[in-house]
Amino acid sequence: MVAKRQRNKKGGIKGGEPAGPSPESIKREKEKGKTLKSSVWWQNQLEKGECHYCRKTFEKKDLTMDHIVPLSRGGKSTKGNLVVACEPCNSDKKYYTAAELILKNQMNSNINF
Repeated sequence: MVAKRQRNKKGGIKGGEPAGPSPESIKREKEKGKTLKSSVWWQNQLEKGECHYCRKTFEKKDLTMDHIVPLSRGGKSTKGNLVVACEPCNSDKKYYTAAELILKNQMNSNINF
């Protein structure tokens, strides 16, 4: 049986490394992202039609919202953390940060975070 870890007041694990964001926090951020998707700001981003990562041009229907710092890593649904990405780039990025993705690509995918 695995012992349940207790969280301290700041959300970290007592006596251990900081915990990731809580499921409730991720759920709140996803709701914020949904709200931003209907904003004029997001529609203007989509109108440009360019993927933030590969810089190729796509139709609006082929573009997605991506968190530069993933929600699972503590990222927020803010204009400064959201970019337009094509589906392949968003899928390849997964839960990596931009810095990790650069390192991963430079090391020919022989690194795990």
